Amino acid sequence: MRDAWRIAWPYWTSEEKWSAWGLLLAVVALNLGNVYISVLINEWNKAFYNALQSLNGGEFSRQLGIFCILAAAFIAMSVYALYLNQMLQIRWRRWLTRKYLGAWLGNRAYYQLQLVGPNGASGRNSAGPDNPDQRISEDVHQFTTYVLSLSLGLLTSVVSLASFLVILWGLSGSAEIPIGPWGKIYIPAYLVWVGLAYAGVGTWLTIKIGRPLVPLNFARQRFEADFRFSMVRLRENAESVAFYGGEPVELGVFNDRFRSIFDNFWQIMKRQKSLTWFTAGYSQVAIIFPVMVIAPRYFAKQIGLGGLMQVVNAFSTVQTSLSFIITSYMDIAAWLAVTERLQSFEQRLFAIHESARAQQKLVIRRHGDGIIVKDVDLNLPDGTPLLHSVSFSAAPGEAVLIVGPTGAGKSTFLRAVAGIWPFGRGDVWLSEKRILFLPQRPYLPLGTLASALLYPRGRENSGPLDDKSGISTFRLMAVLDKVGLGEFAGELEVHDNWPQRLSLGEQQRLAFARILLTHPALVFLDEATSALDEKSEAHLYALLRTASWRPTVISIGHRSTLRQFHDQVLDILALAHARQIKAKKVDLEDQPTVNPEDSVEASSFTVG
Repeated sequence: MRDAWRIAWPYWTSEEKWSAWGLLLAVVALNLGNVYISVLINEWNKAFYNALQSLNGGEFSRQLGIFCILAAAFIAMSVYALYLNQMLQIRWRRWLTRKYLGAWLGNRAYYQLQLVGPNGASGRNSAGPDNPDQRISEDVHQFTTYVLSLSLGLLTSVVSLASFLVILWGLSGSAEIPIGPWGKIYIPAYLVWVGLAYAGVGTWLTIKIGRPLVPLNFARQRFEADFRFSMVRLRENAESVAFYGGEPVELGVFNDRFRSIFDNFWQIMKRQKSLTWFTAGYSQVAIIFPVMVIAPRYFAKQIGLGGLMQVVNAFSTVQTSLSFIITSYMDIAAWLAVTERLQSFEQRLFAIHESARAQQKLVIRRHGDGIIVKDVDLNLPDGTPLLHSVSFSAAPGEAVLIVGPTGAGKSTFLRAVAGIWPFGRGDVWLSEKRILFLPQRPYLPLGTLASALLYPRGRENSGPLDDKSGISTFRLMAVLDKVGLGEFAGELEVHDNWPQRLSLGEQQRLAFARILLTHPALVFLDEATSALDEKSEAHLYALLRTASWRPTVISIGHRSTLRQFHDQVLDILALAHARQIKAKKVDLEDQPTVNPEDSVEASSFTVG
């Protein structure tokens, strides 16, 4: 309940609080109105069945008319209670979805979740909360649905219980229990106590039988999401799988993941079977139980047929209200599982944002032009050292090529400079102007080719030849032609699966087109031409090196042909090793700490 309260309460104090409370009060009022109608129908039972018993045709017809009015009011209130309940559900879900999407994307938490495991643990074997997409799309939906349905159901049950307990107390009379030579014990309103005892025992047994459903439902959400994700992943990598002929392997993955679903569902089936044995039996006995309890008074002619039916109806309502947990336990178990999943997801997001607000060991500042890197140490998520004391600088307009063996940490270094790798320390000064990072495999969003070109700024069309981003369609066409994608110039407004339609080489050309459109002052290229031939690579680098705004270029690559397009070539391992030697020498000579300007000396450790 505490976790559910933490998740739910912010909405009821948000900017939507007035509409939310208004809808909730309307739904509550309609549900309470239905309880009142139920009380009137209980009174109607007595008059209706007494008319039948006395063979009074006129009264019988009159009672039918009253019933039609009560039934029409009950139906109308039920319809609008459901309608307004669903309106509140979707508005609450919209608010929570926006909140979680913002938290998931904020401070690049979506990326950090892949690096840091639960409870702050990090390492290759530490996975973050599973399937964040599932938690935002499905768990939020189920949470809002279950909270409203269960809370309103509980409220209705409590009000119904209070209303019909008063009726039952007045109708049930007292019970006489003989205790031998000591006489008799008189129990007033014995039907009330019988109902409480019956529902109490039933509730205790239901919880005892059904409790294992909570962790089983928690696991079920994860297994279902894992299975769905594996199929989506195949669809996104269909060409690679087809080239490898990897269908048997993929089928094995699908079968393994579905086996988890099957085994989990089998356990849920067995537990639900046990629970249904009890709840179904409980419900069937509840039909006849009140008649059996009140029958002695009827046969003793203490009450008439109408009174009997009124008591049976009141007892059934009391018993149903008291049995709320029994009849709703499967929903309660699912809600508990969903709440636990959302709470753990929210905890991890909160921890990431708190970490982002804390003082960072790897400090990235935006100052001046070019780039200065000073004494940067990088670790793997599990704490294993990766790079030590990396320092270098590049003046505005210079081009630096970072080389080194595979696995040396070149791409990780780029992630650290981009601010998405938190496992390190040191100081980095970057240009105050626009910066662009190009990974080896560019990201192409869903939508048109034009939106892919303008990413991440997006495009809000105001016409076929111009848009609010300030870049005309003619310019987009010209840039496509410059990077060798001129054949796609006529398809700028076509919606397609561009990541699959374009080859990796064409995607890398498109990434260079983004550079020409945005004019960044500093460009980081992580093997951004690895899928291109040498001639195309030379053409794209020439576009950068001769550009009018002359960007600073930091490249990572393995090809020797890249060296001719750069002013410096830095071996990242040799660079780190040289800095270690220099640091030891400074310590021996008892010299002061190296100043930021000293990082320029790193340019002497160059090749070529």
